[in-house]
Amino acid sequence: MPIERTIVFGDIHGALQAFEQLIAQIGLAPEDKLIFLGDYVDGWSESAGVVERLMKLEATNDCIFLKGNHDAWCEEWMNGLKADEEWLYHGGKSTVESYAKYSPEKRAVHRAFFNRLKNFYIDGKNRLFVHAGFSSMHGPAKERYETNYMWDRTLWEMALAMDPKVKQDSALYPKRLSLYHEIYIGHTPTTNYGIGIPMQAVNVWNIDTGAAFLGKLTAMDIDTKNFWQSECVQSIYKNEKGRNR
Repeated sequence: MPIERTIVFGDIHGALQAFEQLIAQIGLAPEDKLIFLGDYVDGWSESAGVVERLMKLEATNDCIFLKGNHDAWCEEWMNGLKADEEWLYHGGKSTVESYAKYSPEKRAVHRAFFNRLKNFYIDGKNRLFVHAGFSSMHGPAKERYETNYMWDRTLWEMALAMDPKVKQDSALYPKRLSLYHEIYIGHTPTTNYGIGIPMQAVNVWNIDTGAAFLGKLTAMDIDTKNFWQSECVQSIYKNEKGRNR
């Protein structure tokens, strides 16, 4: 019997060629479950192409697509609102340009993709997947502020500040973290800490390895913790800046 893998992907940010490198390395099988942590767009020049590729994967694999803050910005624009100036500055301009040649009909298909993105996902082994975090002590389903799924950094910062010797059943262990066996996030690049691979802090795994900037795109088998990485994305898109300033 083929072994079913659960593979989680970090923030892609329009880097279609880096994403294709990962797919080639992983050697996907139909039984593989794929979980994407969000931020598919904004940065490199192929955001529309990334979305197109993700939708094609739905035909061959069980896919879970989460919503990142950049996806939420893009969704607003796709739904007819004026492009947010902050979004355009932080990579949205390249996304708008990537859709320039798309017909209204094709944009509508992509808009439907953004409209159905999930805020979080919990699998059968009590592992939580969310783009950024949540603040409710009762878990993300009880979150009062929807933006926290896409913007919160306090969960990751709390995990980083934890003494790894504190056990998960201890009263000192933060309740937010104790709710789940493991938590998988993106949003905050590990390259901010000088690290180019996935980071673990207690039971939280950060899979965003800075693909939007000077890092690589990463995917991880969450059962074995083996991971795959693209080349440095900047080396693939030599004539672009991504989200680098």
